[in-house]
Amino acid sequence: MADLLGRMTLKEKVCQLDMYFGCESLLHTNQYTGRTHANPDAVFDPQMAKNYLGISGVGSIHDLYPRAGLCNRVQAWVIASNRLGIPALFIEEGLHGYMDGGETVFPQSINLATTWNPELARQTGSAIAAQARANGVDMILGPVLDVARDPRWGRVEEDFGEDPYLTGQLGLAYVEGMQGESLDTDHTVIAEPKHFAGHGSPEGGINMSPVHAGEREVRSIMLKSFEPAVRAGKAWGIMAAYHDIDGVPCTGNPWLLNQVLRDEWGFQGFVLSDLGAIRRLYDTHHVADSPTNAVLLALNSGVDMQFYDFDHSVFQDAIINGVKDGKVSEATLNQAVSRVLRVKFLLGLFEHPFVNESLDANIRHSQAHNHLALESARQSMCLLKNDGQLLPLKKTLKRIAVIGPNANIARLGDYSEAATESSQQGMLEQIKQLVSPGTAVTFSEGDDIPQAISLAQQADVVILGLGEWLKISGEGFDRSDLNLPGQQETLLEAIVGTGKPVVLVLQNGRPLSIPWAAKHVPAIIEAWYPGEFGGQAIAETLFGENNPGGRLPTSFPRSVGQLPDFYNHYPSRKDSYIEGDSSPLFAFGHGLSYTTFKYDQLAVDNTPLSMATDPLIAVRVTNTGGREGDEVVQLYVRQKNASVVTPVKALKGFSRIHLQPGESKTVQLHLQPADLAVWNANRQWTVEPGEYTVWVGGDSEGGLTGQFTLK
Repeated sequence: MADLLGRMTLKEKVCQLDMYFGCESLLHTNQYTGRTHANPDAVFDPQMAKNYLGISGVGSIHDLYPRAGLCNRVQAWVIASNRLGIPALFIEEGLHGYMDGGETVFPQSINLATTWNPELARQTGSAIAAQARANGVDMILGPVLDVARDPRWGRVEEDFGEDPYLTGQLGLAYVEGMQGESLDTDHTVIAEPKHFAGHGSPEGGINMSPVHAGEREVRSIMLKSFEPAVRAGKAWGIMAAYHDIDGVPCTGNPWLLNQVLRDEWGFQGFVLSDLGAIRRLYDTHHVADSPTNAVLLALNSGVDMQFYDFDHSVFQDAIINGVKDGKVSEATLNQAVSRVLRVKFLLGLFEHPFVNESLDANIRHSQAHNHLALESARQSMCLLKNDGQLLPLKKTLKRIAVIGPNANIARLGDYSEAATESSQQGMLEQIKQLVSPGTAVTFSEGDDIPQAISLAQQADVVILGLGEWLKISGEGFDRSDLNLPGQQETLLEAIVGTGKPVVLVLQNGRPLSIPWAAKHVPAIIEAWYPGEFGGQAIAETLFGENNPGGRLPTSFPRSVGQLPDFYNHYPSRKDSYIEGDSSPLFAFGHGLSYTTFKYDQLAVDNTPLSMATDPLIAVRVTNTGGREGDEVVQLYVRQKNASVVTPVKALKGFSRIHLQPGESKTVQLHLQPADLAVWNANRQWTVEPGEYTVWVGGDSEGGLTGQFTLK
């Protein structure tokens, strides 16, 4: 790589730091759909490529979503057209499935978090990587590892919830699945955790807004969710976020991108700006007085590649002239170029730049991927309430009314635009396939409330499909309240008013405020956006073929006025308002089952331990009910007295286990020193001596309690 870098001109170097818009640079308008997706049989125009990409090399190409043949033709042209034969990096979206038509759509990230199953995250990351690489794509913009602390934010669905430890463990597994043991394969890609950092706590819950946090909160919460993916997972990409933290924009923050990410964590990959994030230094944050100075500020701060921020001539000339004028050192430029070239070498693009064009036929919508998507949906089903054991329902019921705007469709969530939300895979059709031949299933969208009431009155049980959908939840769709949208609350109360047994099934991208439903509806299932086969997973759960084992990765507030409501708050936060109950409607970690579990024999070593020792916590869990099922064993820790304020409790371990009726398992959970470290008043990480309290149970609100001491 050093030899290659030494032979590059200044122009060739800056081209490696630039991203090019695939469809509009390479294809005529009749060859692509929606500006971003090449048609399956798209014809590449080399003259367009020469006009738009030039002949000095290409850093990356995005918004093309090529099939393998098109990718190979473009790559061959790029290599032949530049003097040194440097290949391009193809980058696309793949948050919960490679975002091209005909690919398996996995459950949304919030579903994956609800499984509390890192192995599923690893398998999902691996599957998405295989989807992408079979099309010639080398890098996926994900996972999203922001800690989602404001549910008004539309991108909560893209995250792994409100807790940094859970997010960190799932993110680590996801990155390991995507990148595998080697990037030089036909089934692994570069993972790019985003949005670095703190993007999930925007002011007012509005996307891209400022984040108000000091260094302690940033390090203890917002960076902890990313750290495992970088340190242990060796992620080779990072996306720098749009916003500012305490007045310093992320793309202009050398402390964040150089000191923490590179010097402290040892990050060796390259940093890509989020779309327009460098431009915002100039036109939004106003910390740069020109586009040129915005580019130089970002480069000097540790950003390595732009994302369509400025026209290519503006971006490239800014760096070329900046080097000539001494505003950016050649060493800084060389570092950035080296990082981009490094990943191209690791991917094997110099040795074998072309993809096997027959590979996709065995990957696209494969049986293995479809089964994984269904299993992930099943494990993400979260039973919030089940009074009187209304669930599971009997398949032999005479009449079932299925009502609501989300009842006849499988909601996919954002970043799945190339797929179609299918009624065939919706809850209604899947219920029809599961119940007995003698069961009549009727349906109403719920727009006509009197008609819906009439159907409900004739039924033995009503299944309500409510919640959110794209353009209400997703990127750029932030809400000022968390109630059921539209007339859903009116519909809900009218149907419950019939006196019929009601099961509420929610498909939504964020926690909703549903206090009336929580009080009056006997059974509630949170399904989030369960992916392509979500309707089947919901139906199986309703009728007992799937025993729900999902646990909430985020708290449910009673009202928007209760925010923030995350569980791991500081002890000085008061728990009372003059109006109503201030406790969460449903707590972090909450979830019920069709069986029951008993915890006993908690073992915590209460002899004074050395601070070099990893405390071991053990507990016995027994399935005391009549069905096999999954339990998520959760470990929370609180330092009794610390040198700085610490949360009232914090998740530090978990394990999802499967138990047969009457079966017991002893679960062991190890605490690592890093899990107990605090960022002290001297701005250092330290594990402090003293007493620690642990809670072990099935959610964040209870459990068995023990203590240990570090000396």
